[in-house]
Amino acid sequence: MPDRPSPLVAATGVVLDTRGRVLVLAPPDAADPRLPGGTVEDTETPEEGLARLLRKELDLALPAGRLLAVDSRPPGPAGANSPASTNGPAGANGAAGRSLVVHVHLVGPVPPHRAAALSLLAGSVTGARWLAPDEACAALPAPVASRLRAALAALHTGSFAHLVDGVPHPGSPAGLDPARRVALEHSGTLDPASHRASRPKAVTAASVLFTDPGGRVLLVQPAYGRSDRWNLPGGGIDSDLGEIPRAAARREVREEIGLDLAPGRLLAVNWSHKAGRPARIRFLYDGGVLDAPALARIRLDETELLQWRTVAPADLRGWVKPALRRQITACLTALATGAGPLELHAGRP
Repeated sequence: MPDRPSPLVAATGVVLDTRGRVLVLAPPDAADPRLPGGTVEDTETPEEGLARLLRKELDLALPAGRLLAVDSRPPGPAGANSPASTNGPAGANGAAGRSLVVHVHLVGPVPPHRAAALSLLAGSVTGARWLAPDEACAALPAPVASRLRAALAALHTGSFAHLVDGVPHPGSPAGLDPARRVALEHSGTLDPASHRASRPKAVTAASVLFTDPGGRVLLVQPAYGRSDRWNLPGGGIDSDLGEIPRAAARREVREEIGLDLAPGRLLAVNWSHKAGRPARIRFLYDGGVLDAPALARIRLDETELLQWRTVAPADLRGWVKPALRRQITACLTALATGAGPLELHAGRP
């Protein structure tokens, strides 16, 4: 209705390259840099509007990916929802009495050849630059920088950020400063739903340590991510389906290498943590010794694994990343001594 203006809807893209850099637009005639995107038109969805703007501004034919954040900005004085603060085009505010809802989507990662082509726009009207996340936040206006930080937090934690006027809502699953979360919890001001949503999350996995009669460790080469880093058979625990670690270990071994074997005793539980990411918890089980006939029965899931091999413990350094090597070494010690289950932090007792 004409006398009841609806909120403006805008869509912003956090466009990343394969090095994790953020695409920032800094047109020579604009006062402030911004992220790609703008207001949604007619009957477009935010995803459709962002895809259109990426094609129009950057000749970039990539879809809007996962929704990382939503920022609701209340009406303010004229210009409060201007291009610098809304990340939208000129005239995005329309009338001073209109609120703004910004959807922030992941875009990319952009392949290296396309990222290089976008860099050539640095001197154009668009003025595209690839910046490290901290550099991008420092270059952008405060409201947009806050939105970007929350969106990146949501990306790294596999979660979602709920913002109000650029500030994470007290119950936001991502983007909420950890110190503020603790203060809110201790003050008793969080409702139960917000408390559950804002609590830190962890990713859980189960792996199985198999050896051959010579004491060599069975490793598998992933077909995804960094294929130069080999792993133990195993994978994520489907806890949302009620799966327990031991059942996950058996299922993953069956799916990955085609052997349906009940795991032996629990050798260790490993906890690892990287700032800004969820904690990762791995349950490591004894798979026993696989003789030549058992090894011959291995059948790889080609969608997940490229190949398998057995590696002597002394040679693990060249095959697995340091944290996993420490976990394997600790588990081999537990097997030899009968100790365990061990409590490990990044592979260290």
